[in-house]
Amino acid sequence: MSDDRVREEVFFSGRVQGVGFRQTTSETARRFAVTGFVENLSDGRVRAVVEGAAAEIERFLEGVEAELERYIGGRQRSTDAATGEFSDFHIRH
Repeated sequence: MSDDRVREEVFFSGRVQGVGFRQTTSETARRFAVTGFVENLSDGRVRAVVEGAAAEIERFLEGVEAELERYIGGRQRSTDAATGEFSDFHIRH
């Protein structure tokens, strides 16, 4: 695992459940060198945990927002060291 890999935890709020948000996020992830997951939360938000190079994660998140911006009312992000625990990007149920 390279030292430039990071882990971003992103919480999306707005009208982000029931609109294909997780599926679109998962499909978008296939275009980038990122791993992790996306899941619905019981409070109506969507959580994405993404690992990869910082610049690649940024491009991935820009892609997600370009596709889904009409549903996103807010976003909270935090960054930490990558754990390397993921082998792909998937929807967590």
